[in-house]
Amino acid sequence: MSEDGFNMSLRKYLKRVGVTSQQAIEEATRTAREAGGSAPVEARMVLTIDGREVNVIEGSIMLGESE
Repeated sequence: MSEDGFNMSLRKYLKRVGVTSQQAIEEATRTAREAGGSAPVEARMVLTIDGREVNVIEGSIMLGESE
């Protein structure tokens, strides 16, 4: 595969990851807010390539206005 082909394939994948991740986060935080939650929610994203965990990103997502 050419470098251009690789880059295009990677960009398409990352776009799909970004869009679907944002939708999942929005749904989960909306559900938490509707249940009366106001504390930050903890999120964890795991990147697995060929069955091997290569990266984990963890963080908090605020449900309301930051102070």
